[in-house]
Amino acid sequence: MPEIATVAGVGRTTLHRYFADRETLIYEATLDSIRVLSEAVDEAALDDGPAIDAMRRFITAGVSIGERLVFLFGDPAVLRDIPPAQSPNEELVIKLITRGQDEGVFDSDLNPTWIWHALYGLILQGCEQAMAGALPRHTVAPLIIRTFERGICPVP
Repeated sequence: MPEIATVAGVGRTTLHRYFADRETLIYEATLDSIRVLSEAVDEAALDDGPAIDAMRRFITAGVSIGERLVFLFGDPAVLRDIPPAQSPNEELVIKLITRGQDEGVFDSDLNPTWIWHALYGLILQGCEQAMAGALPRHTVAPLIIRTFERGICPVP
């Protein structure tokens, strides 16, 4: 907890006033990150317009909260104690992928869940690379979009 207080720029006493222990702090940070993710997905308006445009908005929204995504999905233990009703909901993105397959912009030979996992892998890797300084942050979303679209669009 002392290291967390230092990074947060607060005293240990202040940190302990709000969070009794490290586990409580991580749990609350996880819930807050899920809330931020949910808001980003809502703002991406996945039901609006063509599926390809909605997917681009989703990717851009995900990259904009990259640190939160890396926190949530970079370590499986982070979500371990979160009740299913409060866990991140992947159904909206699966629905978008299915809609894109129906529109013919995403390859219908690929399982939507496979596409979802490949997409999240790209987003996480892009965000991790930006956080490590290996990629300029402003290039991450376009790079992911390019890689994603060239990998899951149907072959003409």
